[in-house]
Amino acid sequence: MNAIAPQVSSVSVSALPSVAELDRALRDASPAEIIAAALKAVGREKLALVSSFGTESATLLKVMADVDPAIPVIFLDTGWLFEETLAYRDTLIATLGLKDVRSIKPAEEALSREDPDRELWFSDPDACCRIRKVEPLARALKPFSGWINGRKRFQGNARADIAVVEDDGARLKFNPFANVSREELEAIFVRAKLPRHPLVASGFRSVGCMPCTSRTAEGEDERAGRWRGRAKTECGIHTMKTS
Repeated sequence: MNAIAPQVSSVSVSALPSVAELDRALRDASPAEIIAAALKAVGREKLALVSSFGTESATLLKVMADVDPAIPVIFLDTGWLFEETLAYRDTLIATLGLKDVRSIKPAEEALSREDPDRELWFSDPDACCRIRKVEPLARALKPFSGWINGRKRFQGNARADIAVVEDDGARLKFNPFANVSREELEAIFVRAKLPRHPLVASGFRSVGCMPCTSRTAEGEDERAGRWRGRAKTECGIHTMKTS
């Protein structure tokens, strides 16, 4: 555990540094420095990392664990995940020594009301993402003043211009991997001898919910297998403003 972690105390939302100040200060910082700064800004009890335990997730979780493995990790168990993803979650918890992984599920009443036949992913994928990911995450983030995620600029589309620190309404949003390259991610995997997501070997370069994830062909964008054939490129958790 990083020695700075026990020295960090929680602060009120009104006392948080400004987004502009933090982003300017951290623009060229390393991922570990950004996570340490997030801890200092809001305190461990008020900071969470949100992870899909997808194909690249091990790298950010490794960096976080090296700073402080007790930072809460929020995992959205949507009810449509691959069994391989659930197994990978458990593997990484054990491998990295993660101390506080919280698996969050959709509200049963919302599923019964809006998706009783489990066909919403096909008829209205935005609504499906809302009840299975966006709303559960909004509830899970209520106690926190800041959160960390693993988006990278090289992923393109809406992610091409993300800042290192963003305003997320009620809380600060940290993107420690905003500046990293694919080569740097691979170096973390190799150097730390991290296990790969089981589906990578089968041609899945990005993994989400089972009905909306497909393999990617050589030369395709790594997220081309998400919501294939639709204009949709994001589930909505990174476009919401939390309260």
